[in-house]
Amino acid sequence: MQRLAQIVRNLETRRSEIAGELQGLDAALRVLRQIKGERRLPGMAAKRRLSASARKRISDAQKARWAKLKKKTR
Repeated sequence: MQRLAQIVRNLETRRSEIAGELQGLDAALRVLRQIKGERRLPGMAAKRRLSASARKRISDAQKARWAKLKKKTR
């Protein structure tokens, strides 16, 4: 049982060391992103924005599809 307790302590120590290393890497990445001008978090896709006219065209096209389906079912 003492052996198991020692293994757990060693793993906790290693975990703390790795957590410290990760904090350092995160800080370095933040600095590099600021230099580059990137403000997104890793893994986040850039937001794609549609203009109002593009949204209207999409809306009108969908309404036309719905109307076509509705017309067929009658």
